[in-house]
Amino acid sequence: MKIRSAISVGIAAIVVFSVLGVALSSSDNTHENKIRIAYFPNIGHAIPIVGMEKGFFEEHLGDDVKMETKVFDSGPQAIEALFANSVDLAYVGPGPAINGFLNSENNNVKILAGAASGGASFIVHPDSEINSASDFDGKKIAAPQIGNTQDVSLRHFLAENQLKPAEKGGSVIVYNISNPDIYTLFVKGDIDGAWVAEPWATILETELDGKRLFHEEELWPDNEFASVLLIGNIDYVDKNSAIWADFIRAHHETVIWIQTNPTDTRIVFNDFLDSYLGQSLSDDVVDVALSNILITADPKPNSVFSFAEKADALGYLGRNGYDLSGIFYSFDTNSLEETGT
Repeated sequence: MKIRSAISVGIAAIVVFSVLGVALSSSDNTHENKIRIAYFPNIGHAIPIVGMEKGFFEEHLGDDVKMETKVFDSGPQAIEALFANSVDLAYVGPGPAINGFLNSENNNVKILAGAASGGASFIVHPDSEINSASDFDGKKIAAPQIGNTQDVSLRHFLAENQLKPAEKGGSVIVYNISNPDIYTLFVKGDIDGAWVAEPWATILETELDGKRLFHEEELWPDNEFASVLLIGNIDYVDKNSAIWADFIRAHHETVIWIQTNPTDTRIVFNDFLDSYLGQSLSDDVVDVALSNILITADPKPNSVFSFAEKADALGYLGRNGYDLSGIFYSFDTNSLEETGT
């Protein structure tokens, strides 16, 4: 599987974060004894889903800490919840993470760790003749909401290949719609292709005979890019350092468990879907989707900075430039090393 050695990526994350910062101690704990976490019901969010369902977070946090989870459908919703102080931590894509940092008061929303790398693909409709970038001319292409990770990647790809979306005077019609709506248009043959994350890419491929033209990571250096990140309200993290320390240990432990238990990960994920949505995916779809994702605690910082450059070039980060200095939260990871995570 592509869910590679969690131990090595855990070490990589430790290297990234091992600069002088806030120590993991209980001296600054506010004793609120509560933590609120947001995540999405998709396979890229395997860490929070598996960690919650298997009880890893509950075990590390203990009986004295109340844990609340909130499931959202999009990154902007999660960011709004952070701004409204209704959640403390959230698992989101790099786009929402960057916007959260730039638009939060005093840059109070920061990246705490990685959660997934890769896991997005361009899927061609079986009746559409798209074999290369040059074939995008005049086609109808779908991606999730404007500013979403896949939307930025799609529009950057068009620009790199001297193409423009129709609203910018070009010939490529881009539909920004939800993944379920993309599925519907794909069924009807109303789009030529879609740039989507897992498991939707595999669903379009296996259930609707779509052709996977390329995996997005093929367009990135080292075939890796941050697709899901753990972000948080730093005021909460600093004031509840003991709770935060226990949470990040559970986060790393879950990475290792997923690495060593791929079949059980699929079972846990499908059980979650069944309980949350009332339906699950086929074993084959989940297995393929998981194989296309690197579950990792490494936030792939270079890809985050590169993603920001792409978003800025598209005008998504405002007119006055941007500064990502301090977007990665620094903390002492000695406690993680001691537990082997």
